[in-house]
Amino acid sequence: MSNGAQAGRSSSCKQALLCFSLYSPPCSSLKLPHHVPNALLAFHFVAGLSSGVLSAVLLQPADLLKTRVQQSGHTSLLATIREISKSPNSIRSFWRGTVPSALRTGFGSAIYFTGLNALRQNVARSNLLRSMGVVENGRMPTSSSLPKLSNLANLTTGAVARAVAGFILMPMTIIKVRYESNLYSYQSILGASKDILKTEGLRGFFSGFGATAIRDAPYAGLYVLFYEELKKRLSLVAQKVPVTGELSVGMKGSTSAYINFGSGILAAGLATAITNPFDAIKTRIQLQPKDYYNMLHAGRKMVRDDGIKSLFDGLGLRMGRKAVSSALAWTLYEELIRRAELAWKNTHGEGVL
Repeated sequence: MSNGAQAGRSSSCKQALLCFSLYSPPCSSLKLPHHVPNALLAFHFVAGLSSGVLSAVLLQPADLLKTRVQQSGHTSLLATIREISKSPNSIRSFWRGTVPSALRTGFGSAIYFTGLNALRQNVARSNLLRSMGVVENGRMPTSSSLPKLSNLANLTTGAVARAVAGFILMPMTIIKVRYESNLYSYQSILGASKDILKTEGLRGFFSGFGATAIRDAPYAGLYVLFYEELKKRLSLVAQKVPVTGELSVGMKGSTSAYINFGSGILAAGLATAITNPFDAIKTRIQLQPKDYYNMLHAGRKMVRDDGIKSLFDGLGLRMGRKAVSSALAWTLYEELIRRAELAWKNTHGEGVL
């Protein structure tokens, strides 16, 4: 290959890297090889699946306790722990429902992260949205492996991606919640599925979707908004003298992980506190659909029968679990994507994730 050809190829690679790392308008029309979109989907799907399964397995006891506390509205956390501890195979009992939880969270995270990335990439490459100020320049070094969008775009893309993923995974969510509850004596996931189908029909697999969507969509939108804003601010602290034009992938890996984890915990805590009433209502509807018909009826009945505090049942558990699970899932996801980006760049000479 001639020196001129090598120089041309090097220039092309640099242009591609700058295009997808900085999302600069002049490069937005660059064509990628046909195999790249499939590779991108696979990278984000596997990263989301891995992070979701790991966080679900580790934090299943907290999720089970939250479900038990919310289902009654009267039992305290300590009383619930004592009750489970007295059961045969007490240790194993804390992980009851792990399989449906891991499947739901794993595939839910895979679908969510893949969809979220696709949405954010399309928004970032839109010249119209860029002209409206929805896309940030992204030339300031941060810990993020994702496109830099405005707060409104972060809120919207997070909410839309979560609503879609939630609808797809709703049947698995119903099975998971009922399997964790002691109101039902399901012996297996298949048995739970057959019973729901027999007694409630297909509609039973989508009980509480309205409350779930109203909880999850705002939660996800708020989480992405808080998460990206916190990362930006913590990155400024980490980079006391920011270097203009430095790529985000250039930030030291360990620093990025610390920033992402800390941002994830804080963002999850804030988003969880705001959306917990919807979670409490959703749990009642899914566990007792004959007593709680819809979100509005359930909310009124809970406040009338158990007081307004019932809307915040399980808040401490949910906040703790969400803080750790979201921080763990997002940190692992971004780290896997960061490493995949570097590996792809080393192999293909382009950064396209």
